[in-house]
Amino acid sequence: MPAMKASILPDQNTPLVIEEVTLDAPKAGEVLVRIAASGVCHSDLSVIDGTLPLPTPIVLGHEGAGVVETVGPGVTSVKAGDHVVLSWRPQCSRCAYCLRGQPYLCDVAIQTGLAGAMLDGTRRLRRGADELFHMTQTACMAEYAVVPESGAIAIDPDIPLDKAALVGCAVTTGVGAVFNTAKVEPGASVAVFGVGGVGLSVVQGCRIVGADPIVAVDLLDAKLEAAGRLGATHTVNAQSGDAPARIRDLTGGQGADYAFEAIGNPDVVNQAYDSVRRGGKVVVIGVANMMAQITVPHLTLVLQEKAVLGSCYGSARPQVDMPRLLRLYKAGRLKLDEMVTRTYRLEEVNQAFEDLRKGVNLRGVLVFS
Repeated sequence: MPAMKASILPDQNTPLVIEEVTLDAPKAGEVLVRIAASGVCHSDLSVIDGTLPLPTPIVLGHEGAGVVETVGPGVTSVKAGDHVVLSWRPQCSRCAYCLRGQPYLCDVAIQTGLAGAMLDGTRRLRRGADELFHMTQTACMAEYAVVPESGAIAIDPDIPLDKAALVGCAVTTGVGAVFNTAKVEPGASVAVFGVGGVGLSVVQGCRIVGADPIVAVDLLDAKLEAAGRLGATHTVNAQSGDAPARIRDLTGGQGADYAFEAIGNPDVVNQAYDSVRRGGKVVVIGVANMMAQITVPHLTLVLQEKAVLGSCYGSARPQVDMPRLLRLYKAGRLKLDEMVTRTYRLEEVNQAFEDLRKGVNLRGVLVFS
């Protein structure tokens, strides 16, 4: 296919560059998507700063939506013209994890994703004679992307693609952690530490299932105000006092039934642990440096029967969960429009990441004409 523009990270801790690259045609079981929107996610920033050590030079982007241009041999679930959300964890459908219903832990997707490759271990992106790496089989901060068939989820064409893109990562990760990982029940008390794009999605998931109270914790008042608009019943600025103590006050002195950590900070995981009641569950969503360690008191872990759970991609089955989330959006129960604070052109990608670092947006989205 002809040259296209893509956002390339030349190396860790360097500015992104917009350059023309070529993209090979989709192979068997793959789909070519014209990208309409790509969310600016903290996981992309984690690749930039080395927290997620992916190889470079790499085309970033893993939270996207667009329109199918063409499909490779054997593809049956989507066709040219379909609107799709991209899943950054496609599945092989053959490994032990896929077969036991945990496609978000797919062996093949993890191994090839860490190598910046497609599921078959090869790459489609080139700059001149040099191959470029793909972020998580997605690489959607570009005008086009080739993705595995299992990474392109068909959606209704009347859903705005710049809103649907959020379901590609933040919303599925956050709401899925509530629905699938924790299985929060109606009336449960919940604390959410960190209300960026993922944390706000946790808040919304808790509202949808009928949790109460829903306590949002952050350092930025603007984020806390947004959490209140999206479903939090109480907000706590962690700079102004002891957040776990405040959560215990709001839950009759016991602590929350569930606490979600959506930052990627081991110290905040400890605060979440301190904020849950005996028998409570802490769900860790945020991604930290590979060397970061979490420590919890052995005695209380046992005698108070607390639990600490990891949640990858909201424990989601994308083919099932993404359409369900978008049905909730169409029904007015899941708010996506309110989460997109600003859109950017591809050429503004470095500004978008700078705004992400500063916490300016609830969610920034790159849009393509």
